[in-house]
Amino acid sequence: MINNNLKTGAFIVPTGIGASIGGFAGDAGAYARKFAKYTNLIVNPNVVNAGGFSAITDSMLYVEGYSLDLFFKGEINLVPSENNKIGIIYDKAIPQDVLNVHINTQNAVKVVYGIDIEGYEITEEDVGVEFYVDNSGISVGNVKNIKTIGKSCEKLLAKGCNAIAIVCLFDDAEEDNPEYANGQGVDPVGGVEAILSHYISKYYNVPCAHSPAFKTFQIDSDLINPKSASEYITPTFLPCILLGLAQAPKLSKDLSIGINVKDVDFLVMPHNSLGAIPVFECVKRNIPVYAILENSTVLDVNAQSLGLQEQIIEVSTYEDCLRRIIEG
Repeated sequence: MINNNLKTGAFIVPTGIGASIGGFAGDAGAYARKFAKYTNLIVNPNVVNAGGFSAITDSMLYVEGYSLDLFFKGEINLVPSENNKIGIIYDKAIPQDVLNVHINTQNAVKVVYGIDIEGYEITEEDVGVEFYVDNSGISVGNVKNIKTIGKSCEKLLAKGCNAIAIVCLFDDAEEDNPEYANGQGVDPVGGVEAILSHYISKYYNVPCAHSPAFKTFQIDSDLINPKSASEYITPTFLPCILLGLAQAPKLSKDLSIGINVKDVDFLVMPHNSLGAIPVFECVKRNIPVYAILENSTVLDVNAQSLGLQEQIIEVSTYEDCLRRIIEG
């Protein structure tokens, strides 16, 4: 998957902060795919996940947010991998009819794409996911019983799985953000999804991603904004995370193998969501950071507010950024 003749960079759009590009349903994917034609590209799941679709390509490295932070701090390396053995954790709270649809989905993905899905475990107890959008407009939430996910993860790892998909039951999200379908506002489930995946990354050091399950899985026939459309035409969001996890890099504490942060040539971020570990680590290591002005979020953390105008490169569009990277 890695072409040593190409630059290696990271294209990140944090989840749950209302990014105008990448804050909906795979709507940053087309932008990332252009970068991936010319570079080896590290992406967080939010960039390419699109419900029943995925924008993932062979030259992308699919890495969850907590692991991204460890990578940029130089604590782990990314070891390119193909056809990972995926284990799926299902929340006990998921009703049987909804669970059946998800199992049919995983089996379809396995047959069509040849993905190695080793099996699944149902948690011993309800996970208890709560989510909401706070007063600042950021998606947040709580998980009442996160350790039950860990127990299921341990069972799957014991079976030889080396990548973990998590599917938890969520209440209907429409009441928390009715404008999401219109391509506005914040994905209300993004923040708590990060909590779930961070937990597995932190304690088990394996690639992981989360997909929500809802009691209502019928497809809505209302016309909605194209940026949100991919989540409204599928009964489950499981395919995209399975496609990403199938080729997600292994996470190695052995810094003599794989890709190290020293190998990174650039980082691309929305212009006002720069208060993140990857940004600070890149600045410290003199790795170019590109802040994309066409991509705004509900945050207000830009180069000026951080006092990093000299270190961070502001560019108007993703297209302009890619041109600079290719020509540089």
